[in-house]
Amino acid sequence: MNKFIGIALIVLALAIIIVPMFSDCESQGKFLTTSSGKEISMKCHWAGVGEIATGVPLLAAGVLMLFTRRKTNLYILGIMGIVLGAITIMLPYNLVGVCQTPTMLCNTVMRPTLTILGSLAIAANAGIMLWARKSGE
Repeated sequence: MNKFIGIALIVLALAIIIVPMFSDCESQGKFLTTSSGKEISMKCHWAGVGEIATGVPLLAAGVLMLFTRRKTNLYILGIMGIVLGAITIMLPYNLVGVCQTPTMLCNTVMRPTLTILGSLAIAANAGIMLWARKSGE
């Protein structure tokens, strides 16, 4: 069970890291232009950068799940994974946000995809926690 969940988390983490790179406004060549004429990245770009900070530890948790046999360690990795899954969802909504225009790629692709990926990460980690609790030490 832990090997299956570990592989699933590795795939989810890679998707969490990669999807924002291709679905933020900057990947489409769109920037904010200041009054001085300088182009700066939009909020969705920074939300995508933040997703790297959640995806990398989630990737590490998945790798660790492949090699650990102790149920206590799996349980602790599950807790960490749930927190990282929740942060994955919160970044494009509450913590950083995305662009205001509802038709922008970050609103139509990035935000819903990250919501699904974060929810799957939460579910997978909750599953490993339940399995570790039931099977005991």
